[in-house]
Amino acid sequence: MSSDLSAREMLDRLVAFPTVSSESNLSLLEFIRTHLAAHGIDATYIYDKDGDKANLYATIGPKVAGGVVLSGHTDVVPVESQPWTSDPWTVIERDGRLIGRGTADMKAFVAIALALVPEMAGAGLERPIHLALSYDEEVGCLGAPSMIADMAAHLPPPSAVIVGEPTSMRVVTGQKTTFSFTTNVRGKPVHSSQVHLGVSAVTNAARLVTYLDDMLAHNMANPVADCPFDPPFTTIHTGMINGGTAHNIVARDCSFVTDIRALPDDDPHDYLDRYRAYVTETIEPRMKAVDPDAGVKVAIRAHVPGLVPQPRNEAESLCRRITGDNGVHAVSYGTEAGQYREPGWDVVVCGPGSIDQAHQPDEYLTVDQLDAGTAFMRGLIAELS
Repeated sequence: MSSDLSAREMLDRLVAFPTVSSESNLSLLEFIRTHLAAHGIDATYIYDKDGDKANLYATIGPKVAGGVVLSGHTDVVPVESQPWTSDPWTVIERDGRLIGRGTADMKAFVAIALALVPEMAGAGLERPIHLALSYDEEVGCLGAPSMIADMAAHLPPPSAVIVGEPTSMRVVTGQKTTFSFTTNVRGKPVHSSQVHLGVSAVTNAARLVTYLDDMLAHNMANPVADCPFDPPFTTIHTGMINGGTAHNIVARDCSFVTDIRALPDDDPHDYLDRYRAYVTETIEPRMKAVDPDAGVKVAIRAHVPGLVPQPRNEAESLCRRITGDNGVHAVSYGTEAGQYREPGWDVVVCGPGSIDQAHQPDEYLTVDQLDAGTAFMRGLIAELS
């Protein structure tokens, strides 16, 4: 029975669901719903617009204010084209490492919470623990906002939110803003022997990517002093590009996706405004001089708010009491933490595993980190009982 699984056994079960963001997560949620129901706990689903994916949240303990939200996401990144040495969907233990897709990012935190549901249910909690599991975190934190809105409307206000992304159980209070946008370049295709009569979407896209990289180079040359983030500047990165149909055809279309990770005091819209000005003032005039229908379209893809350290943060105080960590920590990767701040809730990021392993082939979580996460969760249960 799933109700009797250890944290390791629960991790095995969760990893076996290949919940890549492009696929449905409903089979995983049904497993979790059944597990919770075995302990008399109801789960609420918040579906996406197509009904193919859902968020899930559930409350263990009394429905009173002052509870703690344990936040995790159910989706993982793809494994294609990565040199895995074992089946990504089967947890393999090797040299103290639990290898499998999602072990670090971030099914271990979810597995620990689910494995300890029987202890939570039997602990006589005076304040509740709310489980909150989202979809599509890996493609822009798209699922969490609808769940957070529903929780804010229907649950007594929590005192703390713990986002269990991998921090090696350090208490993280700062996070960069994640902002991404798409660029679609439309050219005029001709035979490559008549290149002077056409407009190359690929060539103009290359100019735009280089402009964005020059923005990054400027920031790299001007790091912010005494900054807790690594790296201590806003980054701009183009990670996906697609264009052209053949080597001897001037490309009609080219598109790419750009990712900005901005320091809390740096507005990513400022970079977007400068980029759009470069498009309209420098790139498009030359394109349209050849073909008025040629041009560039830029559209915001995702905007995930950052997390700024807050004074009198109950989530921070709680996690520091349990972990004993009093260091100042900030991360450059994106999480749903900033979205949980929007209703005014106190938030930290704290979970087992290292971000160094996230998205990697042979992704792993150490056994020690699984044990540390389990000890932390038991400390939380004691705090609320």
